[in-house]
Amino acid sequence: MLVLTAAHPDAPARDMELSAELLEAVAAGVPRPVARVFRPGPTLSFGKLDELRPGYAEAAAAAVRLGFTPVRRLGGGQAAAYDTGSLVVEVIVPQHDIVQGTEQRFAALTGLIVQALRTLRVPAAEGELPGEYCPGRFSVHAEGVKVAGVAQRSVRGASLVTAFVAVHGGDALRGVLLPVYAALGRPWDPATAGAADDVADVELDDVEAELVRRLEATTAFG
Repeated sequence: MLVLTAAHPDAPARDMELSAELLEAVAAGVPRPVARVFRPGPTLSFGKLDELRPGYAEAAAAAVRLGFTPVRRLGGGQAAAYDTGSLVVEVIVPQHDIVQGTEQRFAALTGLIVQALRTLRVPAAEGELPGEYCPGRFSVHAEGVKVAGVAQRSVRGASLVTAFVAVHGGDALRGVLLPVYAALGRPWDPATAGAADDVADVELDDVEAELVRRLEATTAFG
């Protein structure tokens, strides 16, 4: 699989636009899956339903105040935060049926992230933590800390499955999620927010290299 690393850490909205452009390009006829692994700038990724809540403007302002750029996420889910201590992983695949294969793509990317982290001795596991932010059964956690979340978006002709992997900077992520979730009125347990290095000795370079290696070798996405 072709793995791209292009990123715009100083312009998180541009990174989101690039993801949308890649999804459109694959939908228009790129015949094979394309992946991207990149280091984002500080980003507060809001879901469509977040934007409909009465406290959204306050939540977005809190993110900006703490140095995180609010963006509309392409996939589903609730607000999630990531920054330069995190990685974003995307896989875009040709897909003619919008519904077909959704579960398999979720499972494939989640499993790849879990195995990459375990290789680096992070005790990662799949599943939703009680009270976690942006909850989902394809979350990745380690010793009670959510370290990755997976989302998906399908259009006619292609599907995007995307994840953030928090490696460093758990305190900063917790710090921005607290006022954001308070403003949105979403209950959660702040103890679930953190990063992989809260529970293991791991480096961002190593996680990035392992994810790229596995994506280049995988056949799970066709």
